[in-house]
Amino acid sequence: MTETHTETKPKKKKMLIVIGKRKKAVARAFVQEGSGLIKINSTPIDFIRPNYAQMRLKEPVTIAGDLAKRVDIDVRVNGGGVWGQTDASRTAIANALVQWTKDSKLKEMYTDYDRSLLVSDSRRTEPHKPSRSTAGPRRSKQQSKR
Repeated sequence: MTETHTETKPKKKKMLIVIGKRKKAVARAFVQEGSGLIKINSTPIDFIRPNYAQMRLKEPVTIAGDLAKRVDIDVRVNGGGVWGQTDASRTAIANALVQWTKDSKLKEMYTDYDRSLLVSDSRRTEPHKPSRSTAGPRRSKQQSKR
Protein backbone atom coordinates (compact mmCIF):
# COMPACT_ATOMS: atom_id res chain seq x y z
CA MET A 1 0.00 0.00 0.00
CA THR A 2 2.93 2.30 -0.24
CA GLU A 3 2.89 4.66 -3.18
CA THR A 4 6.11 5.77 -4.68
CA HIS A 5 6.25 9.30 -5.96
CA THR A 6 8.91 9.88 -8.50
CA GLU A 7 9.07 13.56 -9.08
CA THR A 8 10.84 14.58 -12.21
CA LYS A 9 12.47 17.94 -12.00
CA PRO A 10 11.98 20.11 -15.05
CA LYS A 11 15.17 20.41 -17.08
CA LYS A 12 16.87 23.75 -16.78
CA LYS A 13 17.35 25.50 -20.07
CA LYS A 14 20.92 26.21 -20.98
CA MET A 15 21.59 29.93 -20.56
CA LEU A 16 24.61 32.08 -21.20
CA ILE A 17 25.27 35.61 -19.91
CA VAL A 18 27.69 37.88 -21.79
CA ILE A 19 28.73 41.47 -21.05
CA GLY A 20 29.59 44.32 -23.44
CA LYS A 21 30.80 47.78 -22.43
CA ARG A 22 31.24 51.19 -24.04
CA LYS A 23 31.97 54.38 -22.07
CA LYS A 24 29.53 54.31 -19.12
CA ALA A 25 27.10 51.88 -20.77
CA VAL A 26 27.02 48.23 -19.70
CA ALA A 27 24.99 45.66 -21.65
CA ARG A 28 24.22 42.16 -20.38
CA ALA A 29 23.05 39.67 -23.01
CA PHE A 30 21.10 36.61 -21.85
CA VAL A 31 21.20 33.85 -24.49
CA GLN A 32 19.08 30.71 -24.66
CA GLU A 33 17.75 28.36 -27.31
CA GLY A 34 14.93 29.85 -29.31
CA SER A 35 13.71 31.14 -32.64
CA GLY A 36 15.97 34.15 -33.28
CA LEU A 37 14.13 36.76 -31.19
CA ILE A 38 16.37 39.64 -30.07
CA LYS A 39 15.21 42.23 -27.54
CA ILE A 40 16.97 45.30 -26.17
CA ASN A 41 15.49 46.36 -22.81
CA SER A 42 12.28 44.38 -23.62
CA THR A 43 11.94 46.10 -27.02
CA PRO A 44 12.22 43.95 -30.17
CA ILE A 45 15.23 44.95 -32.26
CA ASP A 46 12.97 45.99 -35.18
CA PHE A 47 11.40 48.79 -33.10
CA ILE A 48 14.66 50.41 -31.97
CA ARG A 49 15.00 54.05 -33.02
CA PRO A 50 16.94 55.87 -34.50
CA ASN A 51 17.27 53.65 -37.58
CA TYR A 52 21.05 53.95 -37.65
CA ALA A 53 21.24 52.49 -34.14
CA GLN A 54 18.97 49.65 -35.28
CA MET A 55 21.25 48.96 -38.25
CA ARG A 56 24.32 48.86 -36.00
CA LEU A 57 22.57 46.44 -33.63
CA LYS A 58 21.64 44.14 -36.53
CA GLU A 59 25.21 43.92 -37.90
CA PRO A 60 26.34 40.96 -35.74
CA VAL A 61 23.06 39.13 -36.45
CA THR A 62 23.38 39.67 -40.21
CA ILE A 63 26.98 38.44 -40.29
CA ALA A 64 26.09 35.34 -38.22
CA GLY A 65 23.26 34.41 -40.63
CA ASP A 66 21.44 31.18 -39.73
CA LEU A 67 23.41 30.74 -36.49
CA ALA A 68 21.51 33.67 -34.97
CA LYS A 69 18.12 32.11 -35.79
CA ARG A 70 18.66 29.30 -33.30
CA VAL A 71 18.90 31.48 -30.18
CA ASP A 72 16.89 34.13 -28.35
CA ILE A 73 18.93 37.04 -27.00
CA ASP A 74 17.60 39.38 -24.33
CA VAL A 75 19.87 42.39 -23.79
CA ARG A 76 19.56 44.62 -20.75
CA VAL A 77 21.59 47.79 -21.02
CA ASN A 78 21.92 50.76 -18.69
CA GLY A 79 24.16 53.77 -18.18
CA GLY A 80 25.68 56.04 -20.77
CA GLY A 81 23.97 57.61 -23.74
CA VAL A 82 22.18 56.33 -26.83
CA TRP A 83 25.32 55.47 -28.83
CA GLY A 84 27.24 54.08 -25.89
CA GLN A 85 24.33 51.75 -25.18
CA THR A 86 24.08 50.80 -28.85
CA ASP A 87 27.76 49.88 -29.10
CA ALA A 88 27.70 48.03 -25.78
CA SER A 89 24.68 46.03 -26.95
CA ARG A 90 26.18 45.06 -30.29
CA THR A 91 29.37 43.92 -28.55
CA ALA A 92 27.32 41.83 -26.13
CA ILE A 93 25.24 40.29 -28.96
CA ALA A 94 28.32 39.40 -31.05
CA ASN A 95 30.18 37.89 -28.09
CA ALA A 96 27.06 35.96 -27.08
CA LEU A 97 26.75 34.39 -30.54
CA VAL A 98 30.45 33.49 -30.62
CA GLN A 99 30.41 31.94 -27.14
CA TRP A 100 27.13 30.09 -27.75
CA THR A 101 28.20 28.53 -31.06
CA LYS A 102 31.91 28.14 -30.19
CA ASP A 103 32.56 28.80 -33.88
CA SER A 104 36.06 30.10 -34.68
CA LYS A 105 35.01 30.95 -38.25
CA LEU A 106 32.28 33.30 -36.94
CA LYS A 107 34.79 34.94 -34.59
CA GLU A 108 37.16 35.48 -37.51
CA MET A 109 34.34 36.99 -39.61
CA TYR A 110 33.51 39.45 -36.82
CA THR A 111 37.17 40.40 -36.40
CA ASP A 112 37.61 40.99 -40.13
CA TYR A 113 34.47 43.12 -40.29
CA ASP A 114 34.93 45.22 -37.15
CA ARG A 115 37.05 44.31 -34.14
CA SER A 116 34.86 46.41 -31.82
CA LEU A 117 32.15 43.75 -32.23
CA LEU A 118 34.16 41.44 -29.98
CA VAL A 119 36.33 43.79 -27.91
CA SER A 120 34.82 46.35 -25.54
CA ASP A 121 36.21 49.86 -25.96
CA SER A 122 38.34 50.67 -22.92
CA ARG A 123 38.49 54.43 -23.45
CA ARG A 124 36.89 56.57 -20.74
CA THR A 125 36.35 60.28 -20.29
CA GLU A 126 38.99 62.19 -18.37
CA PRO A 127 37.81 63.26 -14.90
CA HIS A 128 37.50 66.92 -13.98
CA LYS A 129 40.44 68.36 -12.11
CA PRO A 130 39.94 70.02 -8.73
CA SER A 131 39.47 73.80 -8.55
CA ARG A 132 39.06 74.11 -12.29
CA SER A 133 36.18 74.98 -14.55
CA THR A 134 33.35 72.48 -14.88
CA ALA A 135 33.59 72.93 -18.66
CA GLY A 136 36.33 70.33 -18.95
CA PRO A 137 39.34 68.70 -17.31
CA ARG A 138 41.95 70.83 -19.07
CA ARG A 139 40.11 74.06 -19.76
CA SER A 140 41.46 77.15 -18.04
CA LYS A 141 40.85 80.88 -18.25
CA GLN A 142 41.91 82.52 -21.49
CA GLN A 143 45.21 84.35 -21.21
CA SER A 144 45.71 87.95 -22.31
CA LYS A 145 49.06 89.62 -23.07
CA ARG A 146 47.89 93.07 -21.92
